[in-house]
Amino acid sequence: MTDGGWAVKHRARRSILAVVTAAAAVLTPIAAAAPATADPLGFTKTTLHFQVLVGPNRDEPCDVIGDVYKPDSASASNRVPAVLTTNGFGGSKNDQAGIASFLASRGYAVLAYSGLGFGGSGCKIHMDNPEYDGRAASELVSFLGGRDRMAFVDPAHTVPVPGLDYVVQDATAHHGLAEAHDPRVGMVGGSYGGAVQFAAASVDPRIDTIIPMITWNDLSYSLAPNGTDQITGVSTSIPGASKVVWSLMFGAIGATNPRAEGYAQDPARAFGCPNFADPACPALAQSAVQGYPDPGSLEFLRRSSVVSYADRVKIPVLIMQGQQDTLFDLNESTATFETLQAQGNDVKMIWHSWGHSDLTPAEGEISMKDPNPDTQYETGRMVDWFDHYLKDSEVDTGPVFSYFRNWVDYTGNAAPAYAESSDVSVGQDYSLYLSGDGALTDRLDGIVPGAQTLNTLPVGLPTDREAPDTRPENQVPQGVVPGTQAEWSSVILGAPVDVVGAPTLDVRVTAAPAVAGVEDSVVVFAKLYDVAPDGTETLINGQVAPVRIVAPGEPVRVTMPAIVHRFDEGHRVRLVVSGGDPSFRGSLVPHQVTIASGDPGQALMLPVTG
Repeated sequence: MTDGGWAVKHRARRSILAVVTAAAAVLTPIAAAAPATADPLGFTKTTLHFQVLVGPNRDEPCDVIGDVYKPDSASASNRVPAVLTTNGFGGSKNDQAGIASFLASRGYAVLAYSGLGFGGSGCKIHMDNPEYDGRAASELVSFLGGRDRMAFVDPAHTVPVPGLDYVVQDATAHHGLAEAHDPRVGMVGGSYGGAVQFAAASVDPRIDTIIPMITWNDLSYSLAPNGTDQITGVSTSIPGASKVVWSLMFGAIGATNPRAEGYAQDPARAFGCPNFADPACPALAQSAVQGYPDPGSLEFLRRSSVVSYADRVKIPVLIMQGQQDTLFDLNESTATFETLQAQGNDVKMIWHSWGHSDLTPAEGEISMKDPNPDTQYETGRMVDWFDHYLKDSEVDTGPVFSYFRNWVDYTGNAAPAYAESSDVSVGQDYSLYLSGDGALTDRLDGIVPGAQTLNTLPVGLPTDREAPDTRPENQVPQGVVPGTQAEWSSVILGAPVDVVGAPTLDVRVTAAPAVAGVEDSVVVFAKLYDVAPDGTETLINGQVAPVRIVAPGEPVRVTMPAIVHRFDEGHRVRLVVSGGDPSFRGSLVPHQVTIASGDPGQALMLPVTG
């Protein structure tokens, strides 16, 4: 929706009801952090069961368990906006208690629910598919908008509870038409609870705004990334290399989540692929066995990805993505941001310090258990966003793009560590050429011709030893199989070099034996290290760029995962291309790979600020 369209809807809203912000406790008083402009207000928390209908024909019933947080002063004559939130993969509604209590204390009605297949909710895991998870969320939107006969006290659905009559109603939805049970409602949540927001918005124009955190653009890239052959955003025409550690962990968590009692209560969840939609098991098996998804699995994963339905998401979006995230990297957020911006959405983006690889935010960023907008930068941005779009506040929603710099000293609120920009592309290309003597040089006259050769191992085995990508900060004795990597290093830096964005690598690769297609293709792994003065190497944020090459001999451009990193004075930049990685499954066919260097066409480009 354009800014003009948004203004039209806001004027219509104001003609119906003035939004109020108040609340006080009814059942058990629950403590909440004090907001900047008011004392904390009380609320009631009630657990309910919802019967939702999902699937392509909306004819598959599921039981969803959720907690309703009602601000004290909310009533039919004093209506408040609402927020819908759900858990990350393997979690439950209870994980959202902190943020739900906080928002309720600021005068929002909140429904925190367990996603399908998790935390006491029924049906199987569909990987945030719009027809399943999106429609489940849409059904809950109807309850927030006042629909009866869908909420119950008990899991057997025998004691009904009426739909809410204290949430602000909108005259029109975001397609310009009136819709039944249309509440003023936003969504917030992270990871699996972030992707479901896009899925829900794609099927329900009544949702007004979303704040997805640390989530994906294309699940096929997330679980089997390829650093080359991009067709749009992060999506590639050739599948990459499977993240075996992440994929197998997902499978184990999903299959065991219902526990024995959950399977006993709903035996159908054990049939076919246990607790997953049936296509998920072949996709996971391929990850472990062949190292990449086949076309059917690719289609299944992309069907549950915003890349497939972004054109149906027409509302304001605040994206929050993590720099410490080897699962859903920063490139995914950029792909979503650029797609939404190009189609006219009001969209802004924050790159914060934390993510799936390290879930601990830096001081003063955010706390999902104890949010405080006074002392936490991201919490303040979230509050301003919801107040602006759900309460019609005139508060500014902040810069288009902001990113955390871990080299900036501060105390308290993390705002000083965040740089701000009106454009997501903040870095200028700084070229380091691959020289035949193993140097990375920024001087054209410093290039000498040459080549490096490396070997990949049979059945995609790793060629080095380092921490798994799920926890890259773990201390693991490093080691490399001789003859399995090529590397280039810069001179010692005389001044800091700040990189913000996705580095790219242009190389020319040949291989033996010859390659016929995806099945016997070459797979190598590009990595960027920061080398300290004492020689200690750090793989930046644990990020690795798998590269599957089906036509050796042709120039290859590799887009590496984006980073926000300072190479300090006295440090060196090191580029490594290896024949394997312990967190991925490489090519099943071993190859001898030769990487040419010594001309300006072979270069590492860093997006540098300052």
